[in-house]
Amino acid sequence: MKYLPLLIVATLPLAACSWGIKLDSGGNKVRTAWNGDVGGCKEMGKITVSVLDHVGPVDRRDLKVRDELEVMARNEAADMSADTIKPLGDPRDGQQDWAAYHCGPRANANRPAMRIEQKNSNGAVETYPVKEH
Repeated sequence: MKYLPLLIVATLPLAACSWGIKLDSGGNKVRTAWNGDVGGCKEMGKITVSVLDHVGPVDRRDLKVRDELEVMARNEAADMSADTIKPLGDPRDGQQDWAAYHCGPRANANRPAMRIEQKNSNGAVETYPVKEH
């Protein structure tokens, strides 16, 4: 029991390796083509990203690993002047390959418009566009 605090302190650096994976300003402008729709886009290259998929004997949640891989791929794509990425397969052992594309203005045209609906004092519904950051 006296070794438990030491074990926890020793594993914290391993767990922290993937903490702080955030979408940067360039990656925020990159869309993910989950439906594979990249027709008419120019291929910019291939991206391979990896994160820890387990810490010691404990497997990390699959959804968290997939989210981190997508964020890293979007950030890398922005550095390549790409505006769209497409997964080339499922993650495997914390690693995933992505293809990066430049699709131009049509990349953002496929994004659904975000709107807020609110009733006014007359009971009518008004729609307001949401400003994207």
